[in-house]
Amino acid sequence: MTAARILLALAVLVALALLPLYGSDTLVQFGISTLLLAVLAQGWNIIGGYAGYPSFGNSAFYGLGAYGVGIAMVQWQLPFAAGLAFGVLLAVVFAICLGVPVLRLKGHYFAIATLALAQVMAAIVSNVELAGQNIGLVLPPLNDDPLFYELSLGLLVAATLTVWWLTRSRFGFGLIAIRENEEGAVVMGVDTTRYKVLAFALAGVFSALAGGIHAYWITFLDPESAFDITLNVKMIIMAVFGGPGTVLGPIVGSLILSALSEFLSSEVTSIAGLFFGAVIVVAVVLMPRGLADVARRYRRTGWRYFIENIRMHRL
Repeated sequence: MTAARILLALAVLVALALLPLYGSDTLVQFGISTLLLAVLAQGWNIIGGYAGYPSFGNSAFYGLGAYGVGIAMVQWQLPFAAGLAFGVLLAVVFAICLGVPVLRLKGHYFAIATLALAQVMAAIVSNVELAGQNIGLVLPPLNDDPLFYELSLGLLVAATLTVWWLTRSRFGFGLIAIRENEEGAVVMGVDTTRYKVLAFALAGVFSALAGGIHAYWITFLDPESAFDITLNVKMIIMAVFGGPGTVLGPIVGSLILSALSEFLSSEVTSIAGLFFGAVIVVAVVLMPRGLADVARRYRRTGWRYFIENIRMHRL
């Protein structure tokens, strides 16, 4: 990374960090939601973008992180930080215990298996008295949006630095080898099972932290919202739109799609979902490897880049 890029990144980070000082309350709240979605997209990027395993179960980690904070603060009267740690512990244990058998599956079998994880966890939590069963939990209110904004921004920075580390570490190279050719990675001496489980757990850590922050921000938890499968769809779409397997792609995808969704919801509420879905379909057809790939190849190929993708999809 050149010095100019580092300075640009620092300038953007400072501008984002100071947003609560010059932005409206609505903008800060939008920022919290967008930053947390970007964290989820980065977490999915670890297992889906780098390891090549399209997980539909990361919302289970999000829910565990949220309930970790809820149970710790409401039932045990522990501080928020202890709740975050408890949520992360739950997510890591869940990732290790479930990751070993589930990550032996591949392709659509793996996707279907992980799709059921969130639904199973929602059913379990609905019957646990400690978690409030179907009624849910009401957390103590803390009306401090700037604090939650800075926490969300800090978590996104940590997640992005972790993904950047993957691009330069032995562990990251092992994940890329698994994505490109898992059988070949085994021949090269990569412990694929251990690498995949660690990637699954690492994705779970960031998803759980995002869930914990969001739970304390909205102060209410119930199984349906905590383990919402549509949240997993959003994080995947944002990561794929920006560019899976890249450092900044999921962040760019989250910012653009969140802003577009917010604009459509406020301006044309009746057909916002239709427009948003159409944008996703067109983006996947024209640039299936995301905006990051467009930025790399468009200068060389121009409009032929999009034509090649259309031909590849036989449209």
